[in-house]
Amino acid sequence: AAIGGHPGARHNLGCKEAENGNYERAVKHMIIAASLGYQLSIEMLKMNRGHVSKEDFAAALRANQAALDAMKSPQREAAGRLTEQQRT
Repeated sequence: AAIGGHPGARHNLGCKEAENGNYERAVKHMIIAASLGYQLSIEMLKMNRGHVSKEDFAAALRANQAALDAMKSPQREAAGRLTEQQRT
């Protein structure tokens, strides 16, 4: 799934690599997941700033925002409003 572009799977690989002490590989997986719009990977990168360079973090943040912007559409926004209305 990670090779197929599933951001959650890529994030999970990053977590496993970090558990195994492979922080360089973990950061690479987290950056890829963040670049695909996976917000939890951004949070993990924030928490592990000692293992990721300032430039890599900034690039991941920009790519994350670009991915989120690319997913926006009037239909998604309407669906989000409807979901919020149903919760209240």
